[in-house]
Amino acid sequence: MRYVGRIYRPPSEADAYILQATIGCSWNHCTYCDMYRDKEFSLRPLEEVLADIDEAGRVAGREIDKVFVADGDALVMPMAHWEPILERCRARFPSLRRVSCYAMARNVRDKSDAQLARLRALGLSILYIGPESGDDVTLKRIAKGDTFAGHVEAAHKAKAAGLELSVIALLGVAPERAEAHAEATARLVTEMDPEYFAALTVTVVPGTPLATLATRGQFAVPAVPELLRELRTMVDQARPTDALFRTNHASNHLPLGGRLPRDRARIVSVIDAALRGEIPLRAERHRGL
Repeated sequence: MRYVGRIYRPPSEADAYILQATIGCSWNHCTYCDMYRDKEFSLRPLEEVLADIDEAGRVAGREIDKVFVADGDALVMPMAHWEPILERCRARFPSLRRVSCYAMARNVRDKSDAQLARLRALGLSILYIGPESGDDVTLKRIAKGDTFAGHVEAAHKAKAAGLELSVIALLGVAPERAEAHAEATARLVTEMDPEYFAALTVTVVPGTPLATLATRGQFAVPAVPELLRELRTMVDQARPTDALFRTNHASNHLPLGGRLPRDRARIVSVIDAALRGEIPLRAERHRGL
């Protein structure tokens, strides 16, 4: 398959066929992220994308049951690209059971209700949305390009169309507002009510605005106990209807899993045990992006 630059996907898409339909990120201003800074955003020519699907179908068509559409916020693609891509995936991958992509809240809102419903009918089923925080002050500081209210509106639109949501929070991104960040993020998860909820830990990546702040002494990743306390607050206060919760990303110090609200008490007790030093954390050499 043909790929331009580095390719990223969520941990849960490790066994998916990654189809690069866009190059880069249409926003690309988030202060902590370097994933697409070496790319200028563009749509890949539709003919190339369809040819890649055809080739994947020829090589492993019946084995492919999941497709992740890359790059950073592929939902921004116009319907004139999305419709033939989804139709070709259905035609070439007879075992296909889900298609997913990263999405920004603004791009969800920019699609009409009818367009979102059409995408769902053609097979798009999961949107990965990373608000990172529910705190509007933090969202502005990290240049997320959206607000608490904007993410809630996008979630409601997506869910009305039958799309499932995976919401991503970022631990440690606001050291001076840790409590406000954690509490507001828990409220945002409650309001977005995703089917999946994951937490990652901020990493200072060279070449990002966050790295510049760190060099100036204006940012430092909080100590592990502070990160765990943020995580505890998010888990303890978030009230999704029924969400699969994970901290299985390699950036995290404490891998966790369960369902919220069913497993809340158990997960909180594990975090508390880690805070007391009773549970080993992931070795630094095993952490990364």
